[in-house]
Amino acid sequence: MSTTSTTSTTRRTTSVVVAVGCVLGMLALSACGSSGEGTSGESATVTLVSHDSWAVSKNVLKDFEKKSGYQVKVLEDGDAGQAVNKAILSKGNPQGDVFFGVDNTLLSRALDNGIFAPYRAKGLERVPSEYQLDVAKHRVTPVDTGDICVNYDKEYFARHKLAVPSSFADLAKPAYKNLLVTENAATSSPGLGFLLGSAAKYGGDGWQGYWKKLVANGVQVVDGWDQAYNEEFSGSAGGKKAGGERPLVVSYASSPPAEAIYADPQPKTSPVGVATGTCFRQVEFAGLLDGAKNEKGGRALLDFLISKEFQQDMPLNMFVDPVTEDASAPADYRKYAVRVGDPETMSPRTIADHRDDWVKSWTSLVRK
Repeated sequence: MSTTSTTSTTRRTTSVVVAVGCVLGMLALSACGSSGEGTSGESATVTLVSHDSWAVSKNVLKDFEKKSGYQVKVLEDGDAGQAVNKAILSKGNPQGDVFFGVDNTLLSRALDNGIFAPYRAKGLERVPSEYQLDVAKHRVTPVDTGDICVNYDKEYFARHKLAVPSSFADLAKPAYKNLLVTENAATSSPGLGFLLGSAAKYGGDGWQGYWKKLVANGVQVVDGWDQAYNEEFSGSAGGKKAGGERPLVVSYASSPPAEAIYADPQPKTSPVGVATGTCFRQVEFAGLLDGAKNEKGGRALLDFLISKEFQQDMPLNMFVDPVTEDASAPADYRKYAVRVGDPETMSPRTIADHRDDWVKSWTSLVRK
């Protein structure tokens, strides 16, 4: 979801470039060419372009490579917003074959710019209709879901005997002055999601008044998730090392398991909590890039991304939830995960109609 990540935090960053040699496919190709192509002339490599939060277990990826005959190369391209913008700029001559990481906040921008080619992934019937936001053309495939929420440093609030904020409105109260850090809505997926969550809560005519209150209450705005969570937030492992002083941060509902699972020793409860009344539902997608050099490999990779094997591997690597009905998150993830019962949502059409204007207005409010 989008977003940058580290091993000890919400969405673990893993740079994956795997080469497993020549694999015999179903057609029993006898050899691999020295140029990296099979004897049929088709490339043996399929390239995935993603934001920096992409991660997968090596054995799961190798299993796909063995079965498909394709080697997977991953190009990580920054925060989700940055990665989408780069994909738009390279339209028609893409860096790779498949793009992963465009979410519902940025989906219309990607579709309107025509960066994806239609493809209905095998197994899509296992994905609930609520996640299929381009069902007419199938230019994108839903891969994961999660919630953008304000996280809090449990130790800070206990030490200061301060009640934890539970809603958007609470964040603007004097008790939480200078405590919140969020990401730039113009460049960061969670930052944009938090802006849209406030617009869903207060309406198109009310969200600006809300943000004026946040600004007056000392909200800090930084460029991206990694800086907010791993440097400014006092509750994360990275933030503690960096001397972070803000006990409230815009991140994800999956931050608690990320902090707990990779701690040594593993705690009984996570040091990070979630203000569940501040959440906005996010869905991430992947799509076959228009002009892809390896369309066949790209289609196979999209099928893999909604396979049960990948979907069940995903939570402990990218700290997001599966979208397929037959996949369940591992027990360690479920132990610490926070479930959000009623997150704010917004239709893709509403986002498309207002996103750019809202971001401009938001920028003028927070950058004065």
